[in-house]
Amino acid sequence: MLAILAPGQGSQKPGFLRPWLDVNGVEARLRWWSAAAGVDLVHLGTEADAEEIKDTARTQPLLVAAGLAAAEQLPLDPVQVVAGHSIGELTAAAVAGALSTESALLLAGVRGREMAAACAVEPTGMSAVLGGEPDAVAAAIEAAGLTPANRNGAGQIVAAGALPALEKLAAEPPAGTRVRPLAVAGAFHSPYMAPAEQALAALAGGVTVTDPRRTLLSNADGTAVTGGRDLVARLVRQVTTSVRWDLCMATLAELGVTAVIELPPAGTLAGLVKRELKGTGVPEIVTLNTPDDLPAAREAIARHGNHEGQPLARTAETGEQA
Repeated sequence: MLAILAPGQGSQKPGFLRPWLDVNGVEARLRWWSAAAGVDLVHLGTEADAEEIKDTARTQPLLVAAGLAAAEQLPLDPVQVVAGHSIGELTAAAVAGALSTESALLLAGVRGREMAAACAVEPTGMSAVLGGEPDAVAAAIEAAGLTPANRNGAGQIVAAGALPALEKLAAEPPAGTRVRPLAVAGAFHSPYMAPAEQALAALAGGVTVTDPRRTLLSNADGTAVTGGRDLVARLVRQVTTSVRWDLCMATLAELGVTAVIELPPAGTLAGLVKRELKGTGVPEIVTLNTPDDLPAAREAIARHGNHEGQPLARTAETGEQA
């Protein structure tokens, strides 16, 4: 059983899309998607420096475009499971067949711009809390007036909120942990992003969406989303609620996933999967960063893909098998 994963913000690197422009049709696709996203994806993926692609309004559509450009080079029919971290969930929704690529890029552009605007309202940030017992760490983060914004598994929870509270958390970390500030624009996946959620909600009713054609794991709880409208509602709420990547990885293990392909810019999610699932048998992992990695990804799909149907997974609505 094979899963495709899409990374989130922070995984981008200057020039990481440059080699993909040598693939027939990719540059034209990126220029077309730029119109939907409202940013110059070719420039951002090839010539822009680290500071420019750190801008949330630019980073989010860039990451979605990178993942979809690579996914279009793969034989997706045998792929059973898809999941994405934070903005990567939009990429995953398109790979699952629930959103068109243009709709995914349009939503990514709006999401990025609105989250960047929300970050500018007041000084906020995020810090990674490394180590410790997960539930105890999450409780300590909440007790500090912060939000456990990303529960990433593998001994990593990200706290989000006001800068003074983050500074106090760093000075008085939970037992057995160390706190590392992150270079981000603000408190993503926390109540501070409420204006962005409201802006996305205003557009949600007009989004054309279908039910996913393959198992699509939700950031909210790691379950499979089977309804298109429920998916859109979850994508809207996601900007203010915690990313439960730990639960997504637990579902990968529960499903018996034997291979994982991480879309570009790959590495972060592959590392989390490798560390989190090491006790249960790490699946084969392919990090798809350049066109040179496409043969390995295609071979993994040929070996591990489901050519007879889709897998079972707990649904988001009922918790039963779908």
